[in-house]
Amino acid sequence: MAASPSIITRDTDKIAEPTGNLYESIAVISKRAKQIASDMKEELNGKLSEFASTVDNLEEIFENREQIEISKFYERMPKPTAMAMEEFANGEIYWRMKEAEAANEAK
Repeated sequence: MAASPSIITRDTDKIAEPTGNLYESIAVISKRAKQIASDMKEELNGKLSEFASTVDNLEEIFENREQIEISKFYERMPKPTAMAMEEFANGEIYWRMKEAEAANEAK
């Protein structure tokens, strides 16, 4: 069985390096992945809403190739978690810890 190209082994030390804690890094990546997924879902729904019809006609369903192509395009896109992981690895994500800021302001 061949390994999936979407599965990449990551060094946990490199993931933990920017935040100093692996779990904080994963939380940052997770939040960014949710943002990406939400944006992609809004974009897809906006494009598919153009094809919405009030009449349920089986012929229209089978003939709507453009809608199928749009859906297939979004299915082939990289997953939001992979995109967020790449952004994090490249240092493209900005984050801050509210607790640390509050502690610094209190001093």
